[in-house]
Amino acid sequence: MRYGGYTSCVALAHDDNAPPALVLDSGTGIRRLSELWAGAAFSGTILLTHLHWDRHGLPFFAAGDREGSRVSVLVPEQPAGALAADVLARGMSPPHFPIGPGALRGEWTFSSLSPGTSEMEGFTVEAVEIPHKGGRTYGYRVSDDHSVLTYMPDHCPTVVGTGPDGWGEYHTEALVLAKDADALVHDAQMTSEELASAVGFGHAVAEYAVELGGLAGARRVVLFHHKPDRTDNDLDELPERFRFRTAGRRRGRIVGARAVNGAR
Repeated sequence: MRYGGYTSCVALAHDDNAPPALVLDSGTGIRRLSELWAGAAFSGTILLTHLHWDRHGLPFFAAGDREGSRVSVLVPEQPAGALAADVLARGMSPPHFPIGPGALRGEWTFSSLSPGTSEMEGFTVEAVEIPHKGGRTYGYRVSDDHSVLTYMPDHCPTVVGTGPDGWGEYHTEALVLAKDADALVHDAQMTSEELASAVGFGHAVAEYAVELGGLAGARRVVLFHHKPDRTDNDLDELPERFRFRTAGRRRGRIVGARAVNGAR
């Protein structure tokens, strides 16, 4: 009831007086996102980290699916060179869904994004491929002239090694994305006690997210992509277990992600 049961969707605005212009992932949280426009049409970019089922909320984005909207959807460049609209249509078309991406109202474009740095909606976005499971996955470093946010909601660092703690390798790509970020939004679906039974699921443990934040100098670590059966009380307690784990290294503030004021 307090944290919400939505799948990944994070909206970024340049300040509190402007509507979000950049949306990271289009999970079920995108349904609540329309509330921020109060009936107006969305104009901006939706950036997907990967193409798993829990990101297929595009047709439920009412502020985008209306006349007058301008929606640019960017997906990770596919190794086989498949077009973005074609890849999205595999999950959003009959018999799985009544319409395809091309039937959404407004002006929609679908494009592939290569690793590297791009400018979009007044933000600088660095896209880096990171290990996950079952398809190409990006982590994003988003910045403007005020703040830096690192977004790695789906990350499986054990793919590249067990690392010094057994939680996964603190590999270069993750460290570069998270370096000195104001906020590191990171996969924390498991705890270290759950890793052995869920190591093949393609996710990270909360301990890894906290340690990565410390190594990279992130000012805040936002534990994200919660395990579906966590209760509100479980999620209240999760950041608390790290409060006194300093290990001689400066820690940023540790919080659990939750839906506040819509999907923001």
